[in-house]
Amino acid sequence: MATIEGRLNRNHPQTRVAIIAARFNGAIVDNLVKGAVDIFSRSGVEAKNIDIIQVPGAFEIPIAALAAAKTGKYKGLVTLGAVIRGATAHFDYVASGATNGIMTAMQQTGVPITFGVLTTENLEQAIQRAGSTVGNKGAEAAMALLEMIDVLEQIHE
Repeated sequence: MATIEGRLNRNHPQTRVAIIAARFNGAIVDNLVKGAVDIFSRSGVEAKNIDIIQVPGAFEIPIAALAAAKTGKYKGLVTLGAVIRGATAHFDYVASGATNGIMTAMQQTGVPITFGVLTTENLEQAIQRAGSTVGNKGAEAAMALLEMIDVLEQIHE
């Protein structure tokens, strides 16, 4: 019996990845990007192999992720944004649209795309998840991506 499991201790110097990052709630998202880049660097991904694609907001992430995945240039993508609940239903539409669109892009292309879009009730929760008391969800999304890249490579061996 064989078990396929992603290995995080692998060196990834030639792995090319992209980070799709929303500019809206930029102070939060910038910290998520730093966390993701740090993990990639620690895992041996060379800086020249990391592209950061900026989009206006979380709602625009899926189309950029789909376009990037379709190029065939990237082993995988990390999506980063922050949707913070407000007084209207706008939160629900943006969070749902981003989630469904990112999943659809991954399913249509077969390229692993990890979900690092924060969906929080308030700014404090977003700050906590962008490198404060709850860790850095951008870093976690980068680790998950490296693991999925490895899993898919093992499946295709």
